[in-house]
Amino acid sequence: MKKLFLMTFVVFAINFGFAQTAPTKAQVMKLITLSGSDLSIKVAKDQVIQMIPTAKQADFLKEFDATLPALYDSMADIYIDMYTEKDINDMIAFYESPVGKKVSGNMGVFTQKIMAASQTWGAGLQTLMSKYM
Repeated sequence: MKKLFLMTFVVFAINFGFAQTAPTKAQVMKLITLSGSDLSIKVAKDQVIQMIPTAKQADFLKEFDATLPALYDSMADIYIDMYTEKDINDMIAFYESPVGKKVSGNMGVFTQKIMAASQTWGAGLQTLMSKYM
């Protein structure tokens, strides 16, 4: 009985020792800003606003901006679910490095170029799909 108790205690202690702590929302929000994810959303916003009549754009932008805290909160929950506190801190360290700043600084232009490439690819894919339908 003592051996069983001792073995259970050892297994519990090992699991506890390897447990990872979850990052805080504040850490994740810092990462979202540093990574340029918010710039990608701005690019999407700039594209969507073009589809709204000019007379209604100001009202649209107020409502659009009001939805962003919920989006960022959801994004933070995903990061917290997928990454440890160490992972988030390592990502923050990357985005605070010179190359990380370059990556995040180019995120808006990068996103625009990726979206354009994806649209071109999608048009070709539609042609391919129609061949097989």
